[in-house]
Amino acid sequence: MRFIYSISAGITPFRVKIRGSAADCRFSPPLPVRGGDGGWQAGKVVGGKVTFQLQKTVVLVGMMGAGKTAVGGALARRLGAEFLDSDTEIERAANMSVTDIFERDGEAFFRARESEILLRLLTGRPCILSTGGGAFLAEANRQAIAAHGVAVWLRADLETLWSRVRHKTTRPLLRTADPKATLREIYDRRTPVYALAGLAVDSAAQGSVDEMADKVITALKARPDVLDAR
Repeated sequence: MRFIYSISAGITPFRVKIRGSAADCRFSPPLPVRGGDGGWQAGKVVGGKVTFQLQKTVVLVGMMGAGKTAVGGALARRLGAEFLDSDTEIERAANMSVTDIFERDGEAFFRARESEILLRLLTGRPCILSTGGGAFLAEANRQAIAAHGVAVWLRADLETLWSRVRHKTTRPLLRTADPKATLREIYDRRTPVYALAGLAVDSAAQGSVDEMADKVITALKARPDVLDAR
C-alpha cells in the first residue's frame, strides 16, 4: 500500500516541543485583525492596541539544524500568529514519519507531497511556516513562497549545524557511512539556493531561540508588506 494523501484535509495547529522549554507549547489560532484591504490578518495586541500585523506568511527556510521549528514557534508567539510546520503536516496527512516516507516511497515522492502541502499552507491565513531543508530548492516552491509570503533564511555555519544534528536519528539524508561529509555536501549544494531568499538572519551557535525570533522580527520590519509594525 502506498502513501495515501488527502490535499483537502484540514490544517490545524499542532503540539511542538520548543528547545530549552520544559513543557510543550500549543500554538492557538491567531488573533484576527482587520487589514487595510478588508481581509483578515494575524495580529498581536498589547493593552488593546495592535503592535504587529502579519499580512503575509513568513516562511522559514534553511538547513537541517538551523532552528526553523524552534525559532518559528517563538516568532509565532511574539506576533500572535499561528505556527505550522510543513514536515509535521505531511506526517499528519500520511500517518507516518518523514523518515518512513523516504524509506518506503522515496525522496521524489516525498518532494511532490511537500510541494502540495506547502501550496495549501501558503494560500491559507498568514502564519509562521517552518519548512523542511529541501523545500526551498524547488523553483516552483520558491515562486509560490514569493507570491504568497516571504522566505527568511536562517543562516548557520556548517559546524553549528553539525553540532545540532550529529546525535539526531531522524534525518534520513544523513543515514550514510560519513554523515558529516554528507552534511557538508548538502550544505555546499544548497547554500546558493537559500541565498535567493528574500531575507536572511544569522543563526549563531550560542544565541537563544528568543534572541533569534527578535532578529527575525527586526528583519521583517524592512518588509511592511509582510509585517506591519505599529
